[in-house]
Amino acid sequence: MPSFFRSSATLILSLLLTACVSPPAPDSAPAPAEAPSHSTDASFPPAAYRQAKAGGQPVFKISADDSLIAVTVRRGGLLARLGHDHVVAVRKLEGYAAPGLQRADLRFRLDEMTVDESGLRAEAGLHTEPSADAIAGTRQNMLTRVLDAENHPWVLLQIQRKGEVLDAAVTLHGVTRSYQIPARITVTPRGLSASGTLAFKQSDFGIVPFAVMGGALAVKDELELRFAVTAR
Repeated sequence: MPSFFRSSATLILSLLLTACVSPPAPDSAPAPAEAPSHSTDASFPPAAYRQAKAGGQPVFKISADDSLIAVTVRRGGLLARLGHDHVVAVRKLEGYAAPGLQRADLRFRLDEMTVDESGLRAEAGLHTEPSADAIAGTRQNMLTRVLDAENHPWVLLQIQRKGEVLDAAVTLHGVTRSYQIPARITVTPRGLSASGTLAFKQSDFGIVPFAVMGGALAVKDELELRFAVTAR
């Protein structure tokens, strides 16, 4: 669940995970509230996992070190050549999976996402490098002006396996949408892994892609997501 365009007047428009954002925020812009990576929310994990484990069924915990969600956000419009595409990544994924239930519940914090890691940009086929200041402005605008991370800090993914397809309900910024995602799934007695790709739209979550100058400078609505998740 946003350093975009640069013209002769040095206009930067930032964009991120599910939307584009306005120009970099001034120094006085409020920062998201600090919060721990792992919530003490008693509702997570859902009781179904505790019951499955008590009943002798295997329950695996997501391995954040071996898991990645990466989203490519692309520029659009007639003047798109003046800007950068971006890659936003989730590396601190948490959650549980129970093969016997054909179920997984995952979540991550918006304020723990990374923006434009060099290696991930290269993997996405992006050959330009935004400056550190531009990346910082992109991230701050996303958290404070677009995603309202202080009030909606978590992205939730509730997943039910149906053969080789994942039926995923994604909750972002208070809006839940469902997707059918073909995936490569491997289950062993010691754990499981799943990987795949998904194209989805910012507007799925009620977000209007940013555009100025009659659309000459714009962000494409569609986002490109890839994931590789491991649980042990």
